[in-house]
Amino acid sequence: MRKVIVFIIALASSVSALAQYNIQRVLLAGRGALYYEDYVLSIQYFNQAINAKPYLYEPWYLRAIAKYNLDDFIGAESDCNEAIALNPYISGLYDLRGVCRIRQEKFTAAAADYDLAIRHDPNNQGYWYNRALCRLQDKDFDRANQELDSMMNRWKGNAKACQLKAEVCLQQGDTTKAAKYLDRSLEIDRYDGEAWAVRAMISMSKKKWKDADQQLSEAIHLKPTTVGYYVNRAMSRFNLNNLRGALSDYDKAIELDPNNFLAHYNRGQLRIQVGDDNRAIEDFDFIVRMEPDNFMAIFNRALLLDRTGDLYGAIRDYTEVINQFPNFWAGLQYRANCYRRLGMTAKAEMDEFRIFKAQNDKHFGIQPRWTKKQRKEVRKKSDIDLDKYAQLVEEDEPNVEHEYASVYRGKVQNRKVDEDMMPMFTLSYRQYDNGLKAYTAFDNEVEQFNNTHRPQHRILISCKPKSLNKAETRVYFTLIDTLSVQIGSSRDLQKDCHLLLQRAVAYAVTQDYDAAINDLTAYLQIDNRSSLAYWHRAVCQAMMYEFTEEHGMESKLKSVNTIDDFNEAIRLNPQNPFILYDRGNYYFVRSQYAQAVDDYTRAIEIDPNIAEAYYNRGLARIHQEQLDEGIADLSKAGELGLYDAYSVIKKYQKK
Repeated sequence: MRKVIVFIIALASSVSALAQYNIQRVLLAGRGALYYEDYVLSIQYFNQAINAKPYLYEPWYLRAIAKYNLDDFIGAESDCNEAIALNPYISGLYDLRGVCRIRQEKFTAAAADYDLAIRHDPNNQGYWYNRALCRLQDKDFDRANQELDSMMNRWKGNAKACQLKAEVCLQQGDTTKAAKYLDRSLEIDRYDGEAWAVRAMISMSKKKWKDADQQLSEAIHLKPTTVGYYVNRAMSRFNLNNLRGALSDYDKAIELDPNNFLAHYNRGQLRIQVGDDNRAIEDFDFIVRMEPDNFMAIFNRALLLDRTGDLYGAIRDYTEVINQFPNFWAGLQYRANCYRRLGMTAKAEMDEFRIFKAQNDKHFGIQPRWTKKQRKEVRKKSDIDLDKYAQLVEEDEPNVEHEYASVYRGKVQNRKVDEDMMPMFTLSYRQYDNGLKAYTAFDNEVEQFNNTHRPQHRILISCKPKSLNKAETRVYFTLIDTLSVQIGSSRDLQKDCHLLLQRAVAYAVTQDYDAAINDLTAYLQIDNRSSLAYWHRAVCQAMMYEFTEEHGMESKLKSVNTIDDFNEAIRLNPQNPFILYDRGNYYFVRSQYAQAVDDYTRAIEIDPNIAEAYYNRGLARIHQEQLDEGIADLSKAGELGLYDAYSVIKKYQKK
């Protein structure tokens, strides 16, 4: 009986340990998918962990991060609530919930979260900054000032605190103090785009347009994708009579944000000034579709349609404005002119009589005024005075596009190189998808494997595949389950070892590199002549190392030597250009640029149509200060279809 009891306890312990291992493996796979920005897939892994052990805070927290990156801020906040209920002592949980609430403009609740985060981690400057920014957004200037003073006393070199203090002063109308704090901020860090933007706001408020233009140019140089900077610089350039520069800025703003109201409206006004009437109509068409009750835009479009000969369209727009503002004499006069040109004399005379009557009423002091309801129906950004229809529009209150301190978005982009290099080629079940439609990644050994074993899904060579959606995730999880059943029921695994390779590819597609490496190791114990297995294991190992290094985790996979696997794969299949390219990438991220260039060159000699090899060789040569050769390679990559190369060329040609 004692032996039976001991056996049962041992069995229970082993089952518990196995379950714990499985949960940790699922979490590791989910973290990997999260790191490589495959958010939908990562949510599926975290769902499994939550269903198995709903009392662990970590999967709730990680799923919240994934939802946040998919802009599901409500769902992310809900998951944070669950995680906090399970473990209220983790400052990062309050930080994430705070950022989610900020994105929903729940600034008071977000500030309360940062109070709790600071209580657990009082030395985190990002928490202090976000809380002060929430106070500013809530217009709680007293507390914002108090907290920013504490930050500036505690961290003397914090430029962001000085910049935010300046903005508080600006909101309170004290431009002198604001300028002082901004100068201090720029002394500490002159590479802060937001500080230059706030400095420009002060210059614009004082109508120092030339200074504002220069300051916004600095801000744009540092943060070239911030739409508001282009809109504001366009306004400054307009006031400097630089219409070409202003139009160029509005074009760029619309390129970055196609739905930007101010950019479309003001570009339409500038196009009128330069005589580009037809394209101005396009801008006002957009504004009217966006805001059907924007009577300033409707009136401007009416004038343009009148000028370009579309009299019926002009009458339609004039009528809409006149119905809203019956005493708008200019509108009545314009409509009367359109009626006369169309031969509709009776209608023209009716409009002219209304003008005469209105002028007569004004003479005797009985002119009707706009009602409060009519005033409210005109949006604040537009002036209520239709006589100012030709003026540009600006925001009712100046604002700066803030970047909250957050590690949850953008960390993945912080690579070891200045520009994102093209990723490794790998075995996959997903189509090659990098924008090059005319190129097919092909290798004889891959084709031979498909023809010999006829897998359920053909194995392909892919580079930079898109993230999995929910349906695709289900397909590959089902494939893994099917292959697992086949492997488990095999009576001769030596004969059926190809199933291990197929499952390893499926694991890699679902970003479970740990499991993929295990399968490939088992496969190579049976068949150590497979270059595909060595190649795929090397790629999985490289991906795993990148993920574990980024998270400061100790890798359990040091027994597999990545470079040895690449070398063996190349020895077994020296005509495969993709293995050479991948080994080049391995050298590149370790700053071994000479070796990387050699491998890219050998890959190009075998297949001169691999755009990624030219692109990465170009970057490697630039790192070796071989600028001309690097730009030539990037040019070739662009020629082959990798159009991102041209933006890199532009950057380095300036240098």
